[in-house]
Amino acid sequence: MKMSQLFTKTTKNVPADEMSKNAKLLIQAGYVYKEMAGAYAYLPLGLRVVENIKQIVREEMDGFGSNELIMTSLQHKDVWRPTGRWDDKVVDVWFKSHLQDGTEVGFAWSHEEPIVQMLKQYVHSYKDLPISLYQFQTKMRNELRAKSGIMRGREFVMKDMYSFHRTAEELDEYYNNTIEVYKRVYERLGIGDDTYVTFASGGAFTKFSHEFQTICDAGEDVIYLHREKNIAINEEVIDDAVKELGIKRDELEKVKTAEVGNIFNFG
Repeated sequence: MKMSQLFTKTTKNVPADEMSKNAKLLIQAGYVYKEMAGAYAYLPLGLRVVENIKQIVREEMDGFGSNELIMTSLQHKDVWRPTGRWDDKVVDVWFKSHLQDGTEVGFAWSHEEPIVQMLKQYVHSYKDLPISLYQFQTKMRNELRAKSGIMRGREFVMKDMYSFHRTAEELDEYYNNTIEVYKRVYERLGIGDDTYVTFASGGAFTKFSHEFQTICDAGEDVIYLHREKNIAINEEVIDDAVKELGIKRDELEKVKTAEVGNIFNFG
């Protein structure tokens, strides 16, 4: 495609309600178009960037032995009810609707339950494991606020991977190897030197999980960084983490970051 064939143009104008610097610049450069708060259309130049990023991720995931697929965005409530995560009091970001026959459905904010439901048709023995699946899929999340441009939206493309294993030891090994794969992705994207594997909340499953946090003044997160030991801790778990790691809080540097990935061990 030649530049002369682009229908987009640069502009000085941005929507009056746009507060995010990243979105303002991308709109002015003709990379994205704002539909509404938290929802942006990717124009030809923006789409090329997204596809280039996806290709780097795809090469690393395929090389790691993961299988690419695309799950549905439309999800039946019965898939989510057994775990309690259909309840809006448990998960407060659902977009929900009804089919014409009255069936209640939701629009995908994540895919843990649907992936497990699908694999029941294919996994019949421990010999069928391990399995690793990943996708690039549009997620819908009814965020209370969406004021950070493309960094925190209500509709966005996310790469998510799910793995299933025979033993806890096999899972732990895969988990640690996944961290290294993600590091390679960020190196290839040119942000490796500013991206840190960060201790974060493990939720109901483990004491800690791991996030990948990139130093960024426009980020919404705060981490505490020990550059000498290459340790990073999310502000949300700082008290527990310093005790666990045996380090002093005054040795840590407080920096603003943007979360660019995470890994959870669901056990």
